[in-house]
Amino acid sequence: MNNPLEKARFSPYARSAARQRTLQALYQWQFTGQSTQIIETQFFEEQDMSKVDVPYFQKLLHNIPKYVNQLDAAFTPFLDRHITQLDPIELAILRIGCYELTHCQDVPFKVVINESVELAKRFGAEQSHKYINGILDKLAHHQLKVSSQLVAHS
Repeated sequence: MNNPLEKARFSPYARSAARQRTLQALYQWQFTGQSTQIIETQFFEEQDMSKVDVPYFQKLLHNIPKYVNQLDAAFTPFLDRHITQLDPIELAILRIGCYELTHCQDVPFKVVINESVELAKRFGAEQSHKYINGILDKLAHHQLKVSSQLVAHS
């Protein structure tokens, strides 16, 4: 663990960089339908991945498309419009945030929401960060409620 590259891979900055690259990769996947393996290869050839938590990027990139129907079903009840009317950037951010909320219990929900909001501020439409915040906050509270009900009944 003394290797500086190992340390950087798991830093908050490296995780943020992984989410940013995942957003770009998912955007490409949504439009082209290319396999995530092809997209991953392109990213390693064409993007600077030196400051990215690469295992986390790979986890997000390959698992979000794998679980896309479940993820979309999880946040759709909190939308104020049909999912097909979402901006593609918003859709990709919601999928990343939803995946982290439902599959990455090591990441606190407040971190997931904050990171998603930051992605929306950087890449989304002018007010999309508020929309992303609202949807993921509702989803996180729903997840917490369901979890506490499961614990209470066990």
